[in-house]
Parts: sequence; structure tokens; C-alpha cells
Amino acid sequence: MTGPGRIEEKTMKNRFGAVVLATALAVGSSAWAQGNATDVTDMQALRTAVQADKRAYVAKVLALTPAEEKKFWPIYDAYQSALATATRKRNLALEGLIGRDKPLSDPYAKNLVKDLIDADEAEVKARRTMQSRLMGALPPKKAARYMHLEAKIAAAQAYDIAVTLPLVK
Repeated sequence: MTGPGRIEEKTMKNRFGAVVLATALAVGSSAWAQGNATDVTDMQALRTAVQADKRAYVAKVLALTPAEEKKFWPIYDAYQSALATATRKRNLALEGLIGRDKPLSDPYAKNLVKDLIDADEAEVKARRTMQSRLMGALPPKKAARYMHLEAKIAAAQAYDIAVTLPLVK
């Protein structure tokens, strides 16, 4: 391919490469600063630890004091509950796509998109509520570390779903 399409594709690849590099540098320097690179950067280890016992993994990564634990775990439990509700919404929306051999109708596609956005918004609302409560309960660095950890867990889970769920027809 030549012409504007090729230039646009090259520009997008360069932007993507820059974003990947910046992300890798940010994550790498953050992990190095914490002194636990394997806890934060090894996504397969993260998946395995979360599947085994997410709560224990979070406790290990955060290394909370007893006073912090007393404030943190109720916030954590409330967030996990709200996250489970948002995940159920997303799963219900995606359920109809699994094993579907025919293209979507326009009304079904519109409803699917609406349901997925609703699930995303529920998740964002839960994350904002949790963040607000965390900042009052933990030192800001620990609150940010937990939020970053949750984001990594969500990214790994979203990736796992993305590779198994075919693109809609």
C-alpha cells in the first residue's frame, strides 16, 4: 500500500510504539522504585497470584500496618462487591455473543454497546468511590499503589477476555 493510507498506518505504528515504550518505562521505574519488580511487572505471576487468592496477594503487595488494615479491608470489600456487579453486567451483555454464528442485528448491536458502556460506567463509579475513600484511609502512596495494582489486574482480565472472545460479526 502506498499513499496517505500507508503514511497513516506508519504514524499509528509509531504512536503505538511510543505509548508502549512510555508505559514500559513508567511501569519499570515504578516497580524498581518499590523494590518488588516481580510483584508488579510479571503479568503471568500476577494472574496466578490473583486466581489463587487475590486478597492475600493484595495484602502482600501493600504491606499494610494493622491500623491501615482496619481501614482498608472494608473499602476493599465494598469495591470488590461493586466490581462484581459491574462484571456481571458486562458478562450478561457478552453472553449472547458467545457461540453466535450470525451477524448482529442493528437493534441488538445498539443494545450490546449500551450495556457494555453501562458496565464500564458502573466500574468507573465504583473506582471513583473507592479512590475517594482510600485517600482518607491510607497514605497516598499506598492508595495509589493499590489503585495501580487493581488497574493491572483489570488489564490482565480484560486481555484474557479479549483473546477468547471473537470480534462481533
